Amino acid sequence: MNSPISFDDKSSVTKFQLGLTAGSEELFQLMLDPDCNFISTLFRNPLISEEHLLVLLKRRDLTEELVALIYRKKQQSLSHRAILALVKNPAASGTLIRNLLPQLRLFELVDLCYLPGVTPDQKLAAERSIIQRLPTTPLGNKITLARRGTANIVAELTKEGHPQLFAVCLGSSRMRETAIYQFLRGATANAETISLVARHSRWNQRPNLRLAILKNQKTPEIWFTLWLPKMHTHLLKQILGSYRAHPNRRRLFEIELKKRSGA
Repeated sequence: MNSPISFDDKSSVTKFQLGLTAGSEELFQLMLDPDCNFISTLFRNPLISEEHLLVLLKRRDLTEELVALIYRKKQQSLSHRAILALVKNPAASGTLIRNLLPQLRLFELVDLCYLPGVTPDQKLAAERSIIQRLPTTPLGNKITLARRGTANIVAELTKEGHPQLFAVCLGSSRMRETAIYQFLRGATANAETISLVARHSRWNQRPNLRLAILKNQKTPEIWFTLWLPKMHTHLLKQILGSYRAHPNRRRLFEIELKKRSGA
């Protein structure tokens, strides 16, 4: 923040008095003053309104101290618009943003994740707030989240295992292979969602995902029939060890290995 204003000289006193007595239209102009210390004195003007604050918060050159002051002075009367403007201002501190996140709507939090200049801590806080709301979020909103959300949000949605939601997650440009791999090794994967991965043109050629699919006890038999003939022998033997307690699945591997042995 700039050094404190000295009101000893006449020009400073005049400027200070102007700030205290300015009319509503004049205040809009004064909100553009580059001196953040002077801006702070405007809060003592009885005519200052939320519209003035919204104009002020559009500025990208405010100090963290000034943004914090706005919140302290006006927190009891801030509308949702003003709260959103505070959160989006690049000078808002991490602490202030975390205090305000619970008051934002779900997709406002998503927008915050992609805001230019958002810090990693701010983005992480927004993601966590979204994830905390997922248990009470309707399916339709979750599907929209799967299309618009960050990689961490999409990964969290994947864990739910709902086929319709899972299919949208697979199509997300932000979906990561590690999230699908973890899903395939988890308890929520079932025959339908496993087949969604196996049919997906973006994911079904990934070696790690193919192995995870073939090692999953819930994988439909069709994928063994289609994939085993194309696999290296050492991989067949490696996966065969996963099916010691599943004679029907062992049989598929043994048949393929016998074909190769006979050849």
